[in-house]
Amino acid sequence: MWIVLAGPTGPAELAGQDTPVQGRWEGAILVLGSELGIGVQFVKDADAWSATIDIPQQGAMGLPLRNVTVELPRVHFELMGGPGLAVFDGALTGDSIAGTFIQSGVEGTFHLARGGTAGETEPASAIDTVTAYREEEVTFTNGDVTLAGTLTLPSAPGPHPAVVLITGSGPQDRDEQVFGMRPFRLIADHLARDGVAVLRYDDRGVGGSTGNVQLATSEDFAADALAGVALLRNRSDIRSDQIGLIGHSEGAIVAPIASVKSPDVALLVLLAGTAVTGSEILLAQGELIARAGGASDDDVATQRRLQEMIFAAVRADTGWDTLQAEIERQLRAGIDDLPAEQRAAITDLDSFVKTRAQQQVVGVRSPWFRYFLDYDPKRDLRRVAVPVLAVFAEKDLQVPPSVNLAPMREALSEAPTDDVTIEVIPGANHLFQAATTGSPDEYASLPKEFVPGFMELVSGWIRERTGGTGPTGTTPD
Repeated sequence: MWIVLAGPTGPAELAGQDTPVQGRWEGAILVLGSELGIGVQFVKDADAWSATIDIPQQGAMGLPLRNVTVELPRVHFELMGGPGLAVFDGALTGDSIAGTFIQSGVEGTFHLARGGTAGETEPASAIDTVTAYREEEVTFTNGDVTLAGTLTLPSAPGPHPAVVLITGSGPQDRDEQVFGMRPFRLIADHLARDGVAVLRYDDRGVGGSTGNVQLATSEDFAADALAGVALLRNRSDIRSDQIGLIGHSEGAIVAPIASVKSPDVALLVLLAGTAVTGSEILLAQGELIARAGGASDDDVATQRRLQEMIFAAVRADTGWDTLQAEIERQLRAGIDDLPAEQRAAITDLDSFVKTRAQQQVVGVRSPWFRYFLDYDPKRDLRRVAVPVLAVFAEKDLQVPPSVNLAPMREALSEAPTDDVTIEVIPGANHLFQAATTGSPDEYASLPKEFVPGFMELVSGWIRERTGGTGPTGTTPD
């Protein structure tokens, strides 16, 4: 998504909902045919309004809004972001706020609904915590970085086996929230009901955690995860010899790195994990997603040439001006192909193109991208000495099984571990939702729940290896 915003700050405290606007609203920005999920919290203190905005897809939570004005039906607020001031101007109608959005010469619309939009929350059964388990807010440190998270504990007496959850790439909150789905919240809920404690935490620079995710690499994230393991090992209600790691996407790259660095990791669950270099996965997913969106052979070839140009610039650390010029050229060509209505939304073409190109160049020059590009996960997969469950999704276009399953199997066959299970979930996408095409474009429109059988596979496998208790308090067969 093109919009890049300011860094996160702490969330505002909600007050009572004594006005039509006060409280939590959720919805999306629609611009250039793409949708970006947002959540806004409005607070009235005496005669003054304040508000914060969450943008989960960008790992931005609790960003302060400025010039918040509520003169019903008009509702206005602004956000100072990287590409410039984002201005929201809407009107309250019933239980919705809708209006226009403009930033860096690009115009779009936004809509909000009180307490969330339809289909954007987990099923009620997935969040009923009255008797199933208890949750505790925790913090732990890795060097000068403080990580904030949630520890979910089964309601039965401990000590319990436990897992630490590791998010995918980009700034993510502890729930790994994307397009309204909260995969890690669902995982924590299911495992805690099944007798397994779960630690999930905000990435560096997100929510309650400090640091900067873009200045870190997968090696740093592995150290963060091991700091979480150390936290659990010091608790009397956790079995110190039965602490595993569950990684999703990039998290499934990070987990083996952590495992080979520490004897304190008892098992690994790798969800949609890669087994090829970053450059290989980017080329593969780029083509698959483009074709799923109807791209022509020429479009795919043009995209690949740009990707390879980016890779060359990163590896040689030169040619950045040429790269930015080429990105700008391709952006202009893409805009020329947009429908007239979408072209008209870009009121300042030069500003839009320059900002987009600069953002992309800054991103690929980051320490994270430089590491990711040429790191080969097989290096550490071959060294894993603990039980491994690797789960792929049949319709995953971001980490396609056709590219990753065979090298994953081969690497693990060479590892010291003699306990490896590899499964492919039929009909699932990268988030393990029941999918139609598997394209990221449909994530937001799908039910915010896992495909049937996915969590049963994961929890059953963990309990078999930890001797943990099931949902009825009995040990597994």
